[in-house]
Amino acid sequence: MVQLTDVHRAWWKEASVYHIYPASFKDSNGDGVGDIPGIVSKLDYIKKLGADVVWVCPCYKSPKVDMGYDISDYRDIDPQYGTMEDIEQLLEGLHSRGIKLIMDMVANHTSDQHEWFRSAKASKESPYRDYYIWKKPKVGKHGEKLPPNNWQSLFSGSVWEYDETSDEYYFHLFTTSQPDLNWENPKVRREIYEIMRFWLTKGVDGFRMDAVNFLSKDPSFRDAPVTEPSSKYQHASSYYCMGPRIHEYMVEIGEILKEHNAFSVGEMAYLYDPTEIIKVVSSDRNELNMVFQFELIDIDRSFSHRYTPKKWTPREFKDISNKWQVFMQENDGWNALFLENHDWGRSVSRFVSDKPELRTVGAKMLATFIGFQSGTLFVYQGQELGLANMPKSWPLEKYKDVETINYYKQLLDDDAPQSVLDLAMSEIRKKARDHARLPFQWDSSCFAGFSTVRPWMDVNDDYREWNAAAQVNDSLSVFSYWRSILDLRRTYKDVLIYGKFELVHSSHEDVCAYQRSFGSDVALVVTSFNDSSISWIVPQKFLGPGKFLLSNYADVSPLVAEIVLRPYEAFMCLLSN
Repeated sequence: MVQLTDVHRAWWKEASVYHIYPASFKDSNGDGVGDIPGIVSKLDYIKKLGADVVWVCPCYKSPKVDMGYDISDYRDIDPQYGTMEDIEQLLEGLHSRGIKLIMDMVANHTSDQHEWFRSAKASKESPYRDYYIWKKPKVGKHGEKLPPNNWQSLFSGSVWEYDETSDEYYFHLFTTSQPDLNWENPKVRREIYEIMRFWLTKGVDGFRMDAVNFLSKDPSFRDAPVTEPSSKYQHASSYYCMGPRIHEYMVEIGEILKEHNAFSVGEMAYLYDPTEIIKVVSSDRNELNMVFQFELIDIDRSFSHRYTPKKWTPREFKDISNKWQVFMQENDGWNALFLENHDWGRSVSRFVSDKPELRTVGAKMLATFIGFQSGTLFVYQGQELGLANMPKSWPLEKYKDVETINYYKQLLDDDAPQSVLDLAMSEIRKKARDHARLPFQWDSSCFAGFSTVRPWMDVNDDYREWNAAAQVNDSLSVFSYWRSILDLRRTYKDVLIYGKFELVHSSHEDVCAYQRSFGSDVALVVTSFNDSSISWIVPQKFLGPGKFLLSNYADVSPLVAEIVLRPYEAFMCLLSN
């Protein structure tokens, strides 16, 4: 077991990361789509929040079938987002403010418009044919051609797409326009590593590695067990997630990152086992700094699909957090802390309440809950304002995301009853990726100050009240609260970043309280997940005077034997042993 004194310090452990979805952040040229110059124009806003790192989602050349995660040229910027010169200005603007830049590295797949795939598809003799995964068809009972196995794509349907010219199927975990790269081929790996070096040499400070646990697949490509008899295709993550060569690939990636002292965070969906993840993030493995594991934000979905509902409780919420906090501190690993990103609905709408009377305190409570845990903190654009999901009254036609559209279309194709369609829409209104991709709400002017023309997605109806201009100079706003959290993590980094994590009253159904301790310093963090007032018995060791550093209510009760926590109340206080 790792002792507190053994914890390895690193700049990236102490950093707070601001996550930007470029299409939705700020439009600088009046075409309705956010761009790199738009980000450059808002760097002072990011600096005021207190972020140390900015992560920008893909802005490479792309047909944008999956909003840039289908890359056609890794070494150039998509004209819709700007130019390479704009990226250089972004780097200069960030670095001059003491902020680092990380970019997405999408290494699991390319666009079908990438020159590698276009060549691979044109001929079996192409030198790029083996850059992708091709298999011959199965033959059905009546001589019909069938996919090589029964695996289900993450975006519905089969993972296989038939190519009539070569009479073979190619593999795609996501859309048919995103063929998976064949990482078994060393030429593919060398290509990706050279792309990484290209950007690191240009001045980028690291990468978020997209879908990194899918790089190695089960080479047998055997059928997955039939767990859903009504479905033609089966969930098969155990066959394409953390395959037999994954750590070999991660070590190779780690060597490149180490050369540049670069930041790295890997996206690892469908992986809830810390004993597997520690193999990637342990300090002696030289793989990645940290990973996004999704057990916490997957709490309201079933394992099979994001739009299959699942009930959750506050007790589960804190138990999951405790599991990862304790495991990482005992095994010299590191957590990536987040409640929002570009792929999920807004946390205030999913986990608390976006009703007007509860939205501000709820957003601040969630910020308190996640913001003082051990790990590198990620804040997604608009989360610092308490932005909410799109209105429930908006019809499906307002949604743009390919995953959502494909899912609902599949239900229609399968003649799903109306009750199933209604349930699907209910879940879409909570979890769809589109909620996080609505245009950023800068002010109360037309189109929320995001653009001078109608944006590529409609602006949320609440933008006149919920916007950055209304919050940045308001000391009681959600923005100011997040700014305080980032500042406190920096000021009290020993206890809040490197301190030991320990749950307090772990059995309480509605209150998540935990302490962080380092030497003689103890920070007590208390959060209520209840939308009504509830009582909480304060443990004896916390009674007495404490220095309250943050609270989501203007006044805070002293630490007496029993206190009444108001709806979604949260506070953090510093004690001394």
